[in-house]
Amino acid sequence: MTLHKISHDRADESIEAKAHWFQSLLLEERMDMLCWFTDMILEVNPRIVEQKHAEPIAGRVLVLNLE
Repeated sequence: MTLHKISHDRADESIEAKAHWFQSLLLEERMDMLCWFTDMILEVNPRIVEQKHAEPIAGRVLVLNLE
């Protein structure tokens, strides 16, 4: 397993930084993460698999930007 450092730099929270981090993982680590996310989503909402062509609900996610 690859060792990863902990960072407190806001630049490491960008979408690009997160994509770079995910791409740095080994294939097995990526698959473990995807399985973990899937298990978590199914645990929170097991009926999600019944939804077809789900549409986002406006106002359900609030994105905050630090100016």
